[in-house]
Amino acid sequence: MRLLPLALLFALAACAADPEPTSAEPDAAPDTDVAQPAVAVSAEAAANHALGVGDRAPDFELPDAMGQTVRLQDLLVDGPVVLTFYRGAWCPYCNTQLRDYQDALAQVEATGARLVAVSPQSPDSSMSMAERNDLAYPVLSDAGGEISSAYGLLFQVDDETRARYHAVGVDLERYAGAAPGTDAAWALPVPATYVIDRSGTIRAAFVEADYTQRASPRQILDALGEVG
Repeated sequence: MRLLPLALLFALAACAADPEPTSAEPDAAPDTDVAQPAVAVSAEAAANHALGVGDRAPDFELPDAMGQTVRLQDLLVDGPVVLTFYRGAWCPYCNTQLRDYQDALAQVEATGARLVAVSPQSPDSSMSMAERNDLAYPVLSDAGGEISSAYGLLFQVDDETRARYHAVGVDLERYAGAAPGTDAAWALPVPATYVIDRSGTIRAAFVEADYTQRASPRQILDALGEVG
Protein backbone atom coordinates (compact mmCIF):
# COMPACT_ATOMS: atom_id res chain seq x y z
CA MET A 1 0.00 0.00 0.00
CA ARG A 2 1.48 3.33 -1.05
CA LEU A 3 1.76 5.96 1.68
CA LEU A 4 0.52 9.47 0.88
CA PRO A 5 2.83 12.43 1.54
CA LEU A 6 2.02 14.27 4.76
CA ALA A 7 1.19 17.49 2.92
CA LEU A 8 -1.38 15.66 0.77
CA LEU A 9 -2.95 14.10 3.87
CA PHE A 10 -3.31 17.58 5.37
CA ALA A 11 -4.90 18.87 2.18
CA LEU A 12 -7.33 15.94 2.01
CA ALA A 13 -8.27 16.57 5.62
CA ALA A 14 -8.89 20.21 4.78
CA CYS A 15 -11.18 19.25 1.91
CA ALA A 16 -12.98 16.82 4.18
CA ALA A 17 -13.49 19.70 6.60
CA ASP A 18 -15.51 21.66 4.07
CA PRO A 19 -19.16 21.94 5.12
CA GLU A 20 -21.72 20.10 3.02
CA PRO A 21 -23.56 22.55 0.75
CA THR A 22 -27.16 23.19 1.68
CA SER A 23 -29.80 24.92 -0.37
CA ALA A 24 -31.37 26.41 2.77
CA GLU A 25 -28.72 29.10 3.22
CA PRO A 26 -29.82 32.59 2.16
CA ASP A 27 -28.13 34.62 -0.53
CA ALA A 28 -25.57 37.21 0.49
CA ALA A 29 -26.83 40.74 1.03
CA PRO A 30 -25.96 43.15 -1.78
CA ASP A 31 -22.56 44.75 -1.38
CA THR A 32 -22.94 48.51 -1.28
CA ASP A 33 -19.21 49.14 -1.82
CA VAL A 34 -18.77 48.94 -5.56
CA ALA A 35 -14.99 48.63 -5.12
CA GLN A 36 -15.43 45.22 -3.52
CA PRO A 37 -16.39 42.04 -5.41
CA ALA A 38 -19.77 40.53 -4.61
CA VAL A 39 -19.31 37.51 -2.33
CA ALA A 40 -21.97 34.89 -1.64
CA VAL A 41 -22.40 33.50 1.86
CA SER A 42 -21.98 29.90 0.73
CA ALA A 43 -20.82 27.80 -2.20
CA GLU A 44 -24.42 26.69 -2.75
CA ALA A 45 -25.65 30.29 -2.99
CA ALA A 46 -22.89 31.14 -5.45
CA ALA A 47 -23.54 28.08 -7.61
CA ASN A 48 -27.23 28.92 -7.80
CA HIS A 49 -26.50 32.38 -9.21
CA ALA A 50 -23.37 31.76 -11.28
CA LEU A 51 -23.33 32.56 -14.98
CA GLY A 52 -24.66 29.82 -17.21
CA VAL A 53 -25.30 28.78 -20.80
CA GLY A 54 -26.28 31.71 -23.01
CA ASP A 55 -24.75 34.35 -20.75
CA ARG A 56 -22.05 36.71 -21.98
CA ALA A 57 -18.65 35.80 -20.53
CA PRO A 58 -17.13 38.86 -18.81
CA ASP A 59 -13.83 39.88 -20.34
CA PHE A 60 -10.79 40.04 -18.07
CA GLU A 61 -7.08 40.74 -17.94
CA LEU A 62 -5.16 38.65 -15.40
CA PRO A 63 -1.49 37.86 -14.81
CA ASP A 64 -0.22 34.36 -15.49
CA ALA A 65 2.35 32.54 -13.35
CA MET A 66 5.15 34.44 -15.13
CA GLY A 67 3.52 37.83 -14.60
CA GLN A 68 2.40 38.21 -18.22
CA THR A 69 -1.08 39.62 -18.79
CA VAL A 70 -3.63 37.34 -20.43
CA ARG A 71 -6.89 38.78 -21.80
CA LEU A 72 -9.90 36.64 -22.58
CA GLN A 73 -10.85 38.59 -25.71
CA ASP A 74 -7.38 38.08 -27.14
CA LEU A 75 -7.69 34.32 -26.69
CA LEU A 76 -11.14 34.26 -28.30
CA VAL A 77 -9.74 35.74 -31.52
CA ASP A 78 -8.23 32.33 -32.30
CA GLY A 79 -11.14 30.12 -31.22
CA PRO A 80 -13.20 28.92 -28.25
CA VAL A 81 -11.85 29.09 -24.72
CA VAL A 82 -12.19 26.53 -21.94
CA LEU A 83 -12.09 28.59 -18.74
CA THR A 84 -11.83 26.71 -15.46
CA PHE A 85 -11.95 28.20 -11.96
CA TYR A 86 -10.25 26.22 -9.18
CA ARG A 87 -9.70 26.80 -5.47
CA GLY A 88 -5.93 26.63 -5.17
CA ALA A 89 -2.75 24.60 -4.92
CA TRP A 90 -3.71 23.36 -1.44
CA CYS A 91 -6.74 21.46 -2.82
CA PRO A 92 -5.96 17.88 -3.99
CA TYR A 93 -9.13 17.76 -6.10
CA CYS A 94 -7.91 20.85 -7.99
CA ASN A 95 -4.49 19.31 -8.57
CA THR A 96 -6.07 16.14 -9.94
CA GLN A 97 -8.44 18.13 -12.14
CA LEU A 98 -5.71 20.29 -13.66
CA ARG A 99 -3.47 17.28 -14.31
CA ASP A 100 -6.37 15.54 -16.05
CA TYR A 101 -6.87 18.63 -18.20
CA GLN A 102 -3.17 18.64 -19.02
CA ASP A 103 -3.45 15.04 -20.19
CA ALA A 104 -6.28 16.10 -22.52
CA LEU A 105 -4.66 19.36 -23.64
CA ALA A 106 -3.65 18.11 -27.09
CA GLN A 107 -7.23 16.99 -27.76
CA VAL A 108 -8.62 20.31 -26.56
CA GLU A 109 -6.22 22.29 -28.73
CA ALA A 110 -6.98 20.04 -31.72
CA THR A 111 -10.50 21.51 -31.68
CA GLY A 112 -9.01 25.01 -32.02
CA ALA A 113 -9.75 25.87 -28.39
CA ARG A 114 -7.51 27.31 -25.68
CA LEU A 115 -7.50 26.17 -22.05
CA VAL A 116 -7.04 28.64 -19.18
CA ALA A 117 -7.22 28.08 -15.41
CA VAL A 118 -8.00 30.79 -12.83
CA SER A 119 -7.69 30.83 -9.04
CA PRO A 120 -7.51 33.50 -6.30
CA GLN A 121 -3.99 32.50 -5.34
CA SER A 122 -0.90 34.63 -5.97
CA PRO A 123 1.22 34.29 -9.12
CA ASP A 124 3.98 32.66 -7.06
CA SER A 125 1.57 29.98 -5.82
CA SER A 126 0.25 29.54 -9.36
CA MET A 127 3.78 29.08 -10.66
CA SER A 128 4.55 26.44 -8.05
CA MET A 129 1.37 24.57 -8.93
CA ALA A 130 2.00 24.78 -12.67
CA GLU A 131 5.55 23.51 -12.29
CA ARG A 132 4.59 20.70 -9.92
CA ASN A 133 1.88 19.45 -12.27
CA ASP A 134 3.76 20.14 -15.53
CA LEU A 135 0.96 22.33 -16.84
CA ALA A 136 1.45 23.70 -20.35
CA TYR A 137 -1.56 26.04 -20.32
CA PRO A 138 -1.93 29.43 -18.59
CA VAL A 139 -2.65 29.46 -14.86
CA LEU A 140 -3.94 32.92 -13.94
CA SER A 141 -4.08 34.79 -10.66
CA ASP A 142 -7.38 36.46 -9.73
CA ALA A 143 -6.13 38.22 -6.59
CA GLY A 144 -9.10 39.39 -4.53
CA GLY A 145 -11.55 37.34 -6.59
CA GLU A 146 -12.84 40.13 -8.84
CA ILE A 147 -13.18 37.88 -11.90
CA SER A 148 -14.60 34.98 -9.90
CA SER A 149 -17.17 37.45 -8.61
CA ALA A 150 -17.97 38.67 -12.13
CA TYR A 151 -18.85 35.08 -13.05
CA GLY A 152 -20.94 34.75 -9.88
CA LEU A 153 -18.69 32.10 -8.35
CA LEU A 154 -17.15 33.79 -5.31
CA PHE A 155 -18.19 32.79 -1.79
CA GLN A 156 -16.87 33.44 1.71
CA VAL A 157 -15.28 30.67 3.77
CA ASP A 158 -17.04 30.79 7.13
CA ASP A 159 -15.22 31.06 10.48
CA GLU A 160 -15.88 27.44 11.45
CA THR A 161 -14.36 26.14 8.22
CA ARG A 162 -11.38 28.48 8.59
CA ALA A 163 -10.72 26.99 12.02
CA ARG A 164 -10.90 23.47 10.59
CA TYR A 165 -8.45 24.39 7.84
CA HIS A 166 -6.02 25.85 10.37
CA ALA A 167 -6.33 22.70 12.50
CA VAL A 168 -4.97 20.55 9.67
CA GLY A 169 -2.26 23.00 8.67
CA VAL A 170 -3.91 24.68 5.68
CA ASP A 171 -3.81 28.48 5.72
CA LEU A 172 -5.36 30.01 2.62
CA GLU A 173 -3.59 33.31 3.34
CA ARG A 174 -0.30 31.64 2.37
CA TYR A 175 -1.62 31.10 -1.15
CA ALA A 176 -3.97 34.03 -1.62
CA GLY A 177 -3.23 36.97 -3.86
CA ALA A 178 -5.39 39.14 -1.58
CA ALA A 179 -3.93 40.92 1.43
CA PRO A 180 -3.37 38.63 4.46
CA GLY A 181 -5.72 39.19 7.37
CA THR A 182 -8.62 40.27 5.16
CA ASP A 183 -11.86 38.50 4.33
CA ALA A 184 -10.81 38.58 0.68
CA ALA A 185 -8.00 36.15 1.52
CA TRP A 186 -10.69 33.70 2.64
CA ALA A 187 -12.96 33.98 -0.39
CA LEU A 188 -12.96 31.11 -2.89
CA PRO A 189 -14.58 30.41 -6.24
CA VAL A 190 -16.99 27.54 -6.64
CA PRO A 191 -15.15 25.06 -8.90
CA ALA A 192 -16.49 25.74 -12.38
CA THR A 193 -15.57 25.17 -16.02
CA TYR A 194 -16.98 27.16 -18.92
CA VAL A 195 -16.79 26.61 -22.67
CA ILE A 196 -16.94 30.03 -24.34
CA ASP A 197 -17.38 30.47 -28.09
CA ARG A 198 -15.57 33.07 -30.19
CA SER A 199 -18.41 35.58 -29.78
CA GLY A 200 -17.91 35.50 -26.01
CA THR A 201 -21.08 33.51 -25.29
CA ILE A 202 -21.02 30.70 -22.74
CA ARG A 203 -21.96 27.52 -24.57
CA ALA A 204 -21.44 25.04 -21.71
CA ALA A 205 -21.24 25.57 -17.95
CA PHE A 206 -20.17 23.04 -15.34
CA VAL A 207 -20.75 24.67 -11.94
CA GLU A 208 -20.97 22.53 -8.83
CA ALA A 209 -21.07 23.57 -5.16
CA ASP A 210 -19.76 20.12 -4.23
CA TYR A 211 -16.00 20.68 -4.48
CA THR A 212 -15.37 16.98 -5.20
CA GLN A 213 -17.26 17.16 -8.50
CA ARG A 214 -15.41 18.59 -11.53
CA ALA A 215 -16.04 18.66 -15.27
CA SER A 216 -14.28 15.72 -16.91
CA PRO A 217 -12.12 16.12 -20.03
CA ARG A 218 -14.72 14.06 -21.89
CA GLN A 219 -17.48 16.51 -20.99
CA ILE A 220 -15.33 19.41 -22.14
CA LEU A 221 -14.47 17.76 -25.45
CA ASP A 222 -18.12 16.89 -26.06
CA ALA A 223 -19.09 20.53 -25.41
CA LEU A 224 -16.38 21.77 -27.77
CA GLY A 225 -17.70 19.41 -30.42
CA GLU A 226 -21.06 21.14 -30.22
CA VAL A 227 -19.50 24.59 -30.51
CA GLY A 228 -18.02 23.66 -33.87
